[in-house]
Amino acid sequence: MGAVAWLAALLLVLALQAGDPAGAAARGDTFSALTSVARALAPERRLLGLLRRYLRGEEARLRDLTRFYDKVLSLHEDSATPVSNPLLAFTLIKRLQSDWRNVVHSLEASENIRALKDGYERVEQDLPAFEDVEGAARALMRLQDVYMLNVKGLARGVFQTVSGSAVTELYSPTRLFSLTADDCFQVGKVAYDMGDYYHAIPWLEEAVSLFRGSYGEWNTEDEASLEDALDHLAFAYFQAGNVSCALSLSREFLLYSPENKRMARNVLKYEKLLAESPNQAVMETVIQRPNVPHLQTRDTYEGLCQTLGSQPTHYQIPSLYCSYETNSSPYLLLQPIRKEVIHLEPYVVLYHDFVSDSEAQKIKGLAAPWLQRSVVASGEKQLPVEYRISKSAWLKDTADPVLPTLDHRIAALTGLDVQPPYAEYLQVVNYGIGGHYEPHFDHATSPSSPLYRMKSGNRVATFMIYLSSVEAGGATAFIYANFSVPVVKNAALFWWNLHRSGKGDGDTLHAGCPVLVGDKWVANKWIHEYGQEFRRPCSSSPED
Repeated sequence: MGAVAWLAALLLVLALQAGDPAGAAARGDTFSALTSVARALAPERRLLGLLRRYLRGEEARLRDLTRFYDKVLSLHEDSATPVSNPLLAFTLIKRLQSDWRNVVHSLEASENIRALKDGYERVEQDLPAFEDVEGAARALMRLQDVYMLNVKGLARGVFQTVSGSAVTELYSPTRLFSLTADDCFQVGKVAYDMGDYYHAIPWLEEAVSLFRGSYGEWNTEDEASLEDALDHLAFAYFQAGNVSCALSLSREFLLYSPENKRMARNVLKYEKLLAESPNQAVMETVIQRPNVPHLQTRDTYEGLCQTLGSQPTHYQIPSLYCSYETNSSPYLLLQPIRKEVIHLEPYVVLYHDFVSDSEAQKIKGLAAPWLQRSVVASGEKQLPVEYRISKSAWLKDTADPVLPTLDHRIAALTGLDVQPPYAEYLQVVNYGIGGHYEPHFDHATSPSSPLYRMKSGNRVATFMIYLSSVEAGGATAFIYANFSVPVVKNAALFWWNLHRSGKGDGDTLHAGCPVLVGDKWVANKWIHEYGQEFRRPCSSSPED
């Protein structure tokens, strides 16, 4: 393979795969935590160094080739040069027999590309699988859906919600980062391959538009072309029932590639279909967004996420209030925690500045090496699922002195026993690209749940600490209670999962909205029923 072709192949791989040095075990999961994505910069920096050395070697070789070209060209441009001159005749024969062969089969070219290839192969094991490209593409589609983002805006680097003629800016980046035609094609193709034409069509349309604008130019790193985008978009429209658009795009394809017999057959097929059903040419096909079977509360969930945090304030509802909380604990007497009551039923409070910046950083640092793809309970098994995109790690209290300190603070605030087996170890979670956790309960809703393996009852309460801030998105939405809480750095959210009777509180159905922009970290402390009998006495009334 020639140097240019191999370099094209290399840059294609780099465009599709950003590395994660956590090792081959993490391949396919890089997209599920932003800390993994951030680590991808390290192998790419190594590759950039290799590419720089390759370019310098090639620049020197090209200077030499230019010298050779200029020398030979000058001989051809000098019409007075007599071929009858035996010296010139000899050099011509030598050039054609030897010099040109050495130029074409240059050892320097082979050595330059070999060094680049060897360097790439050394870091290849640190690069994620194509599943990460698919996961990242699905994340963009998720953000597009939940936040009603406009694809054309996304392609320009703008996060806008468009409803009719109204345009709302959800986030204004300080630096615009636009997508290329090939980027848009890759997102559309992921949807296309899943048979999801609702998402495939707008992304492929944007790819076609961008490819048209730059037709005739060639980017080494691109995998696709205008013909590829037209081909996929035409078939996507056909599958969606819009034969007229499929025909128009197929005819455009043939303008660029008239010898393509498959597309010519498609054109004949579409023309025949429209001739048999003339009304189909003027019908406007409305493509329905694919439904998510397990998410029956989707509209409410997405509406709450779009507000980016919508909890009422104590000024609007008099029964809500803010205070300095000590919970009659000597531990908090000199340094009470700022408490904000967010909601009464279910009872949800936000403790501001619950941890310090240094404590949050320490907890994230302790968890980072142990992060693994988050799972959910499915019967007696625990499996990674598409509706929970994050990585998590469990930290034992013995891992660092900051963790027992955290437990004492939680116990003082809540009055509950947070030591195992009456509570679980601290779970630290880092959300990935568009990371989210769709509506769920923290407490077990089935007797076969793995939560009961601790033999300490169900999860009576959740204490969730925000270890970072985000630029946009990532709110915690309580679906049935109809409010959401934005990410507040260093604050902690607390709520009861069970009524005093021990029955699960259905109003605690909640979700982690997709992170639109930012790196979201949380730490969860789940407290169980047993051990709390005298701290939160149960009730005989199912209403309590």
